[in-house]
Amino acid sequence: MKNTIDFLVKLGTLKGKKRRGWVVHRIKNPETTAEHIFRMTFLAWLLGRKKRLNIEKLIKMALVHDICEVYAFDETPYDPLLPKDPKEQKKIKAILKRWPTFSPAEKKNKVLKKYTRELKGLKKVVSALPNDLKAEMINLWMDFEKGLSPEGRFLKQVDKAENLLQGLEYWKREGKIQRHLWGRWSKEIFDDPVLIDFLKDIDKKFHKR
Repeated sequence: MKNTIDFLVKLGTLKGKKRRGWVVHRIKNPETTAEHIFRMTFLAWLLGRKKRLNIEKLIKMALVHDICEVYAFDETPYDPLLPKDPKEQKKIKAILKRWPTFSPAEKKNKVLKKYTRELKGLKKVVSALPNDLKAEMINLWMDFEKGLSPEGRFLKQVDKAENLLQGLEYWKREGKIQRHLWGRWSKEIFDDPVLIDFLKDIDKKFHKR
């Protein structure tokens, strides 16, 4: 039981860990990693039913997908371009007005570094759990990262959909999000019919006259 409690205490730190993307955008009271996991899990459950997916697997995978951030850095696509000094707001604002682009080699290197860093963080989070539970969580995370199953491939897009929904909520509230960039990005990311319908309804909700 001690190891279970220690694991839960580690997860509890995610309740106070603000999502870096929103911090960079200087959003007031930005969501935490735990809040993102919470709503993403519900989104996966609700939309997963429409696809007749394994809901138990989907929910477990959603719960596990970001717990590596107890230890791993929450990197945004902008991070390689941002100045190290957060006080350089003029430079930061200019960078956030354009969607970051990288060469294929740079993208591959970024993905590999992120995967390695987050897998190391995940293994540290689950290290004291029973072997079967530890293995299940690591396998679910790898499935999500690599899209090894229908659930993993679907959830990868659900993760982005929840992020888009949160971004539009902040845009409506504070106007700091570059909505047109997010719209272009979403067209490049989403190909699942259920999620495309969901995004159309989001668009209607936030852009109605």
